[in-house]
Amino acid sequence: MAHDRAGRPARPTDLVDIAHLVTAYYSRVPDPAEPSQQVVFGTSGHRGSSEDGAFNEAHIMAITQAIVEYRATRGITGPVYLARDTHALSEPAWTTALEVLAGNDITAVVDARGRYTPTPALSHAVLRHNRGGTKHQADGIVVTPSHNPPRDGGFKYNPPHGGPADSKATDTIAARANDLLRGGLAEVKRVSLAQAMATHVERYDYLDQYVADLPNALNLDAIRGAGIRMGADPMGGASVDYWEEIGQRFDLELEVVNPSVDPTWRFMTLDSDGQIRMDPSSRHAMAALVGIKDDYDISTGNDADADRHGIVTPDGGLMNPNHFLAVAIEYLVANRMWWDALTKIGKTVVTSSMVDRVVGVLGRDVHEVPVGFKWFVPGLFSGSLAFGGEESAGASFLRMDGTVWTTDKDGILLSLLAAEIAAVTGQTPSARYGELERQHGSPAYARIDAIATSDQKAKLARLSPDAVTGTEIAGEEITGIITTARGNGAPLGGLKVTTENAWFAARPSGTEDKYKIYAESFLGPEHLTQVQAAAEEMVNQALGE
Repeated sequence: MAHDRAGRPARPTDLVDIAHLVTAYYSRVPDPAEPSQQVVFGTSGHRGSSEDGAFNEAHIMAITQAIVEYRATRGITGPVYLARDTHALSEPAWTTALEVLAGNDITAVVDARGRYTPTPALSHAVLRHNRGGTKHQADGIVVTPSHNPPRDGGFKYNPPHGGPADSKATDTIAARANDLLRGGLAEVKRVSLAQAMATHVERYDYLDQYVADLPNALNLDAIRGAGIRMGADPMGGASVDYWEEIGQRFDLELEVVNPSVDPTWRFMTLDSDGQIRMDPSSRHAMAALVGIKDDYDISTGNDADADRHGIVTPDGGLMNPNHFLAVAIEYLVANRMWWDALTKIGKTVVTSSMVDRVVGVLGRDVHEVPVGFKWFVPGLFSGSLAFGGEESAGASFLRMDGTVWTTDKDGILLSLLAAEIAAVTGQTPSARYGELERQHGSPAYARIDAIATSDQKAKLARLSPDAVTGTEIAGEEITGIITTARGNGAPLGGLKVTTENAWFAARPSGTEDKYKIYAESFLGPEHLTQVQAAAEEMVNQALGE
């Protein structure tokens, strides 16, 4: 059940106390013996709030020192590209990281304009630096908790391939960071901010380099020529200056719907749980933009670090992320003439099977991976994956010539692609998805969460196919039970069960005491409910309930 004020404007009582939040960042000392106050890398870095002792100066000192030591073991000798978003804790953490990097005699590459840097612009910059195999490879740090509420901070590491670090790297970094915390940070090297800025900082125009390169990934001429009217909502995030520049530089009919940056995000409508959350795939968080959908041909939203996208059309409102992925993939394969016909289409294990049906007609192969964009990085980097997308509105794809664009999610790219699709086809993406449903069927898709103990989560992550003893789901024979991804063989951290017309996947949450059940049925909402019920029963049985 949604909160009774979901989709309604925030009130003063909903707003975080910024002064208190920043004070807690510097004054609160985390207890390294308390699990909730340790460094933990989820699917997108370490996240938490300073008020909870989960994102404080000590954490950032420890993580940055651990990254310094990790990169040394990998022979990474170039600078660290350092980005931050608009969350209140991002600038303090960015400052701490600068001081520790400089203390270790490492140069940080910061925004030349002193502004915010989206995650895709950071990925683009790292790849640009490393192009051609330069001897002194660079890597990157993005200070962002993505779409999390204003009270949270986040910190993620991108190795020289430009994308999210894999689990092996983040496990190593987290373990070392926690060792440093337990040692009272005695081994952390740090200098003053003034010294760091004077001796170990280079400035780089992230915005100019990223925006100038966009015509190599998108048909912006078509958008301009068709006169597509775009409304872009940065949702108070790091893309705010980028959208203004994109509109002006390429002479597009583009309006920045809300150019405000306010760390309380007082202009937001509340998400389904009554929290302020900058999630462009949430109809509640996007309520204001949906309310003016008829003013534009395409409206778009991005989260705080612009790695996610939300697509709004006059005829369809806010598109389900799964729906837009299917449309985007079909369009790109048909309109990127220089892409190698052997390249595959990447999707996560919990992304809609509509993608599989669309890709099958296109004569391509699906590369299915576990949850997390990091699994797409090798393929995007090498060019063997034309597209990588996940159900949570994160995706990226290759340049026009079939080479790598970014290896991290790019919400700006996908938002502009929606306008390109409308310009070239004369249809909104939502109208095209309606045609795909008439061709392939109309799936019902949902996710439900269930409470789980740490032991239950661990058991779910270790399940084998033998744990499922049933032979059917909601009247259909089970056709597959998998615990490893069919694309790369990596463990799912849970399991997926399929039938001819439906599937469910169960996996533990990486950050909360719950597990998630994703399910889909091409036989309609009623059958989906039956699939969900069967899934819960099977999971409970497997967990020994």
